[in-house]
Amino acid sequence: MPGLKIIVLTADAERFRGALTIAAAHAALGEPTAVLLQHEAAALLRQPIAVPGDAMHAVHGLPPLATLLDGALSLGVEVIACQSGLSLCGLAAEDLDQRISAGGPVSFLQAMSLDDRLTLV
Repeated sequence: MPGLKIIVLTADAERFRGALTIAAAHAALGEPTAVLLQHEAAALLRQPIAVPGDAMHAVHGLPPLATLLDGALSLGVEVIACQSGLSLCGLAAEDLDQRISAGGPVSFLQAMSLDDRLTLV
């Protein structure tokens, strides 16, 4: 199965939640998976990670966004925060979970193989 690359384009927590869910499932199948949080989407990584939809998800037995992110990282999903986005949001790479790297679209796309699939959310 080819690798999967997902770019989260906006600071929409539910889109990020969906991206992480698909990324974690793909990684659980043993396939290379990466998620780039572009521009303002990097704000979703601000600690502590908590978003309004977490309460509703909990009511239905689903994990909060922070737990979903931790699980995806544990499965080997590569999560990259856009360097420009970090600056836009007043964050620095040092503010992030150590398993999350800073990068940009050029390095993200350079890491793609010809077989990888690219998805924008």
